[in-house]
Amino acid sequence: MKPNLINLIPALEGEELIYLQSVTRDLGPDQLNMFIAVYNGKRRKTDQILLGCVLGFVLVAGVQRFMLGQMGMGLLYLFTGGLCFIGTIMDTVNHKRLTFEYNQQMARESMAMVSAGFQ
Repeated sequence: MKPNLINLIPALEGEELIYLQSVTRDLGPDQLNMFIAVYNGKRRKTDQILLGCVLGFVLVAGVQRFMLGQMGMGLLYLFTGGLCFIGTIMDTVNHKRLTFEYNQQMARESMAMVSAGFQ
């Protein structure tokens, strides 16, 4: 019996859970445990990105983009004040989408690592 993803990955939300279930449905128990270990180390929670957006208003613009691994956009936000705060406002509104896209990428990378490790 496969372990339940929602019990093994903290703060997992609906859309991300459905995506992960579709990605991991063909994995065996050992592969699934390895995937979860790798993925947990890479994923971001939506509240972390929201906090980065808020810090963009108060301290340093672009923190959320650096957290998502988007160094070019982070530098652009840093030097333009979050594109005059408009980009920071948009990121605050869309923080869940940004986090989900980042986590999808991390899931693909984690799957590649697990697949390479079990061949």
